[in-house]
Amino acid sequence: MLNKSFHRSFARAEYFKKRVSQSRSKHSSNSSSAPIQSHITSAGGEYLIKATIGSPPVDFLAIADTGSDLTWIQCKPCKRCYKQDAPLFDPNKTTTYRHLSCNSQLCSDPGTTFCDFRNKCGYRVSYGDGSFSNGDLSTETFTFESCSTRNVSIPNVAFGCGHASGGIFQETSSGIVGLGGGALSIIKQLNGSIGGKFSYCLVPRDSNFSSKINFGSNAVVSGPGVVSTPLIKQYTDTFYYLNLTGFSVGNTRIPYKGLSKPDNSSPNDFLGGNIIIDSGTTLTFVLQDFYQRLEAKVIKITRGTRVSDPGGQFSLCYKVEKRLKIPKIVAHFANADIKLPPDGTFLEVSKGIVCLAIVPTDGIAIFGNVLQINHLIGYDLVNKKLSFLPTNCTKYK
Repeated sequence: MLNKSFHRSFARAEYFKKRVSQSRSKHSSNSSSAPIQSHITSAGGEYLIKATIGSPPVDFLAIADTGSDLTWIQCKPCKRCYKQDAPLFDPNKTTTYRHLSCNSQLCSDPGTTFCDFRNKCGYRVSYGDGSFSNGDLSTETFTFESCSTRNVSIPNVAFGCGHASGGIFQETSSGIVGLGGGALSIIKQLNGSIGGKFSYCLVPRDSNFSSKINFGSNAVVSGPGVVSTPLIKQYTDTFYYLNLTGFSVGNTRIPYKGLSKPDNSSPNDFLGGNIIIDSGTTLTFVLQDFYQRLEAKVIKITRGTRVSDPGGQFSLCYKVEKRLKIPKIVAHFANADIKLPPDGTFLEVSKGIVCLAIVPTDGIAIFGNVLQINHLIGYDLVNKKLSFLPTNCTKYK
């Protein structure tokens, strides 16, 4: 199952590269009465959010994705759908479903939405690996757990009701929950009630436990051990940029220099963000020249038997054996040092073989979900900061 997530990681990196390239040439509020939350579970290199949709409510699981905006799930009737474990959502069996017209303010994203012959709003999203989803842009009531005993229902949340979807999606997921910073994101839509705050804690990939994703006042990450780094606005509202200053391998620090600001931008518009934090990408991508220096240092310190990746995707792999000793690796962001989880820096790609989960790219650098494991991570979009607290996420319930 991890091989699918690896493939999606490489495809998402290419897709992000295209999104940022396009964005360089251009540049609704719901309310609830209580802080909301949901379960988040590991599934083959991805993390799934549990929520309910419709009236009466129907449960669904979808990928938690800070790298995209639109929330979409597969719906009836479905002309072409990938196989999923849960039944398809049926908009004819709910009293609160509404298909948005072309006059809706949300039907104005030229990269995602379009107007069909019925004067109704449609959506289409596609990814570099050939995965896609097309359907109707609609509104529905979403229901989440709350920090009290009662669930919280939020009406008129815009989402994609998918009638044609496919690609390398896993059967456990009904779609995607978009947690990015753009107008169609559920984060933006709930801004009036959550105040631009959400947090999550990702359990290890092979854990049978779930953790929580919180929205609103209960999502604030503070206290002893917390480190924070600025969230930086860049070429597109969707992505959350950070300033990565380097990695340490053992006691050696390797400085990182990422992408510079685009041409014709004001010095005050962009403050040096050079990597995206993304919960929907498994692997971490860094620029090619930095990767070469990082890999050389890891090779120098690691004790073990080097082997080739049978799949040909990773360049640094080792045989799993008693004598294998992997060095401590730390990611350095502006004002925040993150000790990376030992079981996250190397991943088992096939039986008896582990490979470095940091890979090179000639496009956009991405801090993937494997390196976020066992950290409570809080997004504060009002104060423009991201906070990390190392913890055992299996106990964060």
